Amino acid sequence: MRNLVVLLIWGCILRGVFSITFVMDKEECFSLKIENGATVHYSFVVIGDADYWEKNDEGVDLVVKGPSGEQINDFRDKISEKSEFLAHHEGVYRFCFTSKSRYHETIDFDVHADNFTYDQKHAKDEHFKPLYEHIGKLEEALYNIQYEQHWLEAQTQRQTIVNKGMSRKATQKALFESLALVGASILQVFLLHRLFDRKLDAQS
Repeated sequence: MRNLVVLLIWGCILRGVFSITFVMDKEECFSLKIENGATVHYSFVVIGDADYWEKNDEGVDLVVKGPSGEQINDFRDKISEKSEFLAHHEGVYRFCFTSKSRYHETIDFDVHADNFTYDQKHAKDEHFKPLYEHIGKLEEALYNIQYEQHWLEAQTQRQTIVNKGMSRKATQKALFESLALVGASILQVFLLHRLFDRKLDAQS
């Protein structure tokens, strides 16, 4: 039985768009119904926290499967990834994450199924058909921009956390080196004092 710890921060499903940030323990799967012929863009970023980056950098696995269980993509030990595929069959596609880490993983995950269609009822007039096509393409372009923007935001957040963790380690290292230097100085003073006392005793 899989052990799941999931914290939903935010998510939305709208016309083939799925975005979520979640915390998982070992495994988590998401399903999305996709139309035939759609181009599916998806990405994920392991965000973590400052302590996380000091403990682990193994990444996660992601397996993408089609409606019949056929494997479409398989990523192993990735901290971030962005890819796409063409859906050859209509149905439910599964995106399954797994982690070998002992620590909980915070993951930002995005899916965007790009399949332009226009409403046939309102496109009977040939004069309006090109207009609906342009509106639909513009809508898809806006979704693509939002998808890329979210990907960059997640990458920026991850890098900020990594830098914070590295800064903390650098500070700890500098503090340790300073303490070691102070200790060495105290030891030198003590040894010089002992040597000076012995010389005085020898002269007495």
